[in-house]
Amino acid sequence: MDIQIGKTAVAATIVDKSNTALAVGSGNLEVFGTPMMIALMEKAACEALGSFLDENQTSVGISVNIEHTSASLIGAKVSATATITATSGRKVSFNLVASDDNGTIGKGAHERFVVDSKRFMDKLQK
Repeated sequence: MDIQIGKTAVAATIVDKSNTALAVGSGNLEVFGTPMMIALMEKAACEALGSFLDENQTSVGISVNIEHTSASLIGAKVSATATITATSGRKVSFNLVASDDNGTIGKGAHERFVVDSKRFMDKLQK
């Protein structure tokens, strides 16, 4: 597994009623929910890592350290950029930044662990 440090990927969404804090239970306002921002960031991380994995491999999130610093209203386009910053064996580290049309709305760090998909699921079902 030869993972390229500096590889980036971007994931985007539009804020709508389904991904607000009110809808996902993380608050009572109709603004982009923090759990949804984290999910978008993880999606970008998966995309950044995906091309380096064999067909029988996937990655699982093992840590997230995020600040959600600004709210995004319904209708806003939100994008998350993940950049691979380090690897250690099967652990891959990422820098994450989320933004909307007004600028940065969140940032932080994330780690994923590369696993064999079948072996991982088999272990859980025992």
